[in-house]
Amino acid sequence: MIDDIKKRSLHRIRILEGQMRGLEKMVENEDYCMDIITQSLAIQKSLGSLNKLIVENHLRTHVTSMFEAGGEEREAAVAELLKVFELSNNRGS
Repeated sequence: MIDDIKKRSLHRIRILEGQMRGLEKMVENEDYCMDIITQSLAIQKSLGSLNKLIVENHLRTHVTSMFEAGGEEREAAVAELLKVFELSNNRGS
């Protein structure tokens, strides 16, 4: 993994851990539903940021190598990216 992206990803994960603990406490305390939903949506946005970092790393490392290799490697890279795109579009459905 690219050092800077790894550092930023770990930072995002630590933030997510705190957000999840906060969400858990909100549910335990039976906080106002809209506040819980707001926190949950913030977590989803943070996960999106983490996913963006991981995709960036994958593009800059693995996909680049796979495209340079050509042939089946290139086709595998395209298939992976299409799968991720499909998964991201089905989120919440």
